[in-house]
Amino acid sequence: MTATDPIPDTTAADLEAVLQRAAGAAESFGALPPAERARLLGAVADALDAAGTELLPAAMAETNLSEARLTGELKRTTFQLRLFAEVLAEGSYLGATIDPADDGFALGPKPDLRRMLVPLGPVLVFAASNFPFAFSVPGGDTASALAAGCPVVVKAHPGHPRLSARVGEIISAALSEHGAPEGAFGVVFGFETGTAALRDPRVKAAAFTGSVPAGRALFDIAASRPTPIPFFGELGSLNPAFVTPAAVRARGAEIAKGFVTSYSGNAGQLCTKPGLLFLPADHGLEDALASQSREVGLHRMLSDRLHEGYCSRRAEVTGVPGVRVLAEGEVSDGTVPTLLTTDVQTLLANRETLLEEVFGPLSIVVTYRDEDEARQAAEAFEGNLTATLHAEEEDSEFGASLLNRLRDRAGRLLFNGWPTGVAVSPAMQHGGPYPATTDSRFTSVGTAAIERFLRPVTYQNVPQTLLPEALRDHNPWNVPRRVHG
Repeated sequence: MTATDPIPDTTAADLEAVLQRAAGAAESFGALPPAERARLLGAVADALDAAGTELLPAAMAETNLSEARLTGELKRTTFQLRLFAEVLAEGSYLGATIDPADDGFALGPKPDLRRMLVPLGPVLVFAASNFPFAFSVPGGDTASALAAGCPVVVKAHPGHPRLSARVGEIISAALSEHGAPEGAFGVVFGFETGTAALRDPRVKAAAFTGSVPAGRALFDIAASRPTPIPFFGELGSLNPAFVTPAAVRARGAEIAKGFVTSYSGNAGQLCTKPGLLFLPADHGLEDALASQSREVGLHRMLSDRLHEGYCSRRAEVTGVPGVRVLAEGEVSDGTVPTLLTTDVQTLLANRETLLEEVFGPLSIVVTYRDEDEARQAAEAFEGNLTATLHAEEEDSEFGASLLNRLRDRAGRLLFNGWPTGVAVSPAMQHGGPYPATTDSRFTSVGTAAIERFLRPVTYQNVPQTLLPEALRDHNPWNVPRRVHG
């Protein structure tokens, strides 16, 4: 195969081999001491960093993203691999809990009970298009599943197949060189390949980042299997931002600038892009918002398919009666931001069109007449990854009422900031009620992402020699444990 030949879809025979190896690796990979898996994750991070001069041009060629953006993303990717290595080395992620036997227990004699989290088994990861490193083959889903002790099979995204293939080779080589069992990691290609893998009984969980229709179709497959499996999908989000009158008076120009930067950055191809900005009817910021939107330079979208989809949704939204154009970007040769405006009543009357994500550099300024109308708008949303509030101390009561409503509809609440940019940290929540994600109890970013691929098991009256190391009295792995009594 030459450098310009297309990456062929994985054959049924090759998929069978990948899945069989993953299933065969599950027990031995899951049984590795956490410190050993930490060493493997560090080796993968080192290998990716060392290949940066090769990987960055490959990513630029397939995604239209800049070298600066991709350099930062690769750094984020290897950082999160090393962060999960730290989680493993520390050990509390296992949730090891010991309740010794107690003949004097208040409810009668209690047996010896020992509980911990164990890996689910092979995980299928559907790579995303908009982050060719951080949410793709080496991304957070892969890192957290490997950290949990689950073999990973990545279904590569068609938007960057050559990069996916090369990154897969680098990860596989690093794992193999440092002693991981064969089958701990693999990459496959093709739409039908992905759905076939999702239906396979050897796959025990799946993770996805992408559109609502695609994610919902895959979620339904996972749920309708003879043995349903967890499906952790990140689907779509509008990420509303509300601004109180006092905030407009205090920081109107700053808010306008921050909003334009946030919604237009990366050609609006971020899942946390603020798709709606709610301002009081007399905000007086139209000229600033429009002029700053017009000043944003052209940024090509990731692919022609995504560009076509954006143009279609853009035409649909701008065609709604009562929606007015503030700044109309040129889309024939790349993409320049489009900013629209309307009011709350028009938004609510056309919610099927306007309360649906537009993937690309388009956002809508929505004006509200009073506090009650703003609260009505906040109650109209389905689930979101984020919700933002800009407020001042003098209207804190109004701000608090908005924040309470937004809390029920978002996984991350921002105050006087903007949602683009997701920190990789223990306290991050990147998830929210449907359709933002298919399970709002979990996050796909940050160290808590490992929890998706673990399940609890209790051992009752099991002899020391048969217990997992983390639950034995002498604690050979030296992990933190909760001991009752």
